[in-house]
Amino acid sequence: MLSTIRRIVNGIIDFCHIPFRRIIPIRTFRYIACGGFNTVLGLVLYSVVFVHLLHQNDVHIAGEYKVTARVAALFIAFCINFPLGFTLSSYIVFPESQLHGRVQLFRYSLATATFLLLSYVLTKVFAIILPFRADINNIFVSIITAILSYISQRLFTFKIDKEEQESREELLRDLESRL
Repeated sequence: MLSTIRRIVNGIIDFCHIPFRRIIPIRTFRYIACGGFNTVLGLVLYSVVFVHLLHQNDVHIAGEYKVTARVAALFIAFCINFPLGFTLSSYIVFPESQLHGRVQLFRYSLATATFLLLSYVLTKVFAIILPFRADINNIFVSIITAILSYISQRLFTFKIDKEEQESREELLRDLESRL
C-alpha cells in the first residue's frame, strides 16, 4: 500500500514539475512540494486546534500547572507535522537513502531540534538587527531555515552514497527527458 501511495504522490508532484524541469531538479521540487504541503498543513492544524479544539483557552496539566493555548496548539500540530514530514522526506523526497530508518529518524529529530533552535535565534537576531515587521523577519527566517534544512537532509539525514546518487540522477534525467 505504501508503494502505491508513493507512486501516486510522486506522479502528482512529477506532473506539476514539468513546467519547472529545466530550472529545478526533481528532488528539489519534491522537497519544496512536500515541505510546502507540510508547512501549510501545520498552519491549518495550529489554527484549527487553537480556535476550535482549545477554544483559545489554556490547558491545565495538573493542579496549578497550565500550558498556554498557543503553545498547546503548536505542540499538537508538531505531533502531526513531525512524523508526516519525516515520512514524506523518507519515502517521497529521499527514497534512495540506504540508511536504516531508525538512523534517519534520529538524524531527522536532531536536525529538527537544531532548526527549531536556529529559528528562535534568528528571530531574536533579526528583531534586533533588522527593524522590519515581525512577519517580514519571519519570512527571512523561514527561507534561511528551509534552505539549510534541505542541505542538511540531503547531506546528513538521508545521505545517499555518491555513486548511487549519480546513477539515480541519471535515471531521473532520462525519465524527465521522456516526459
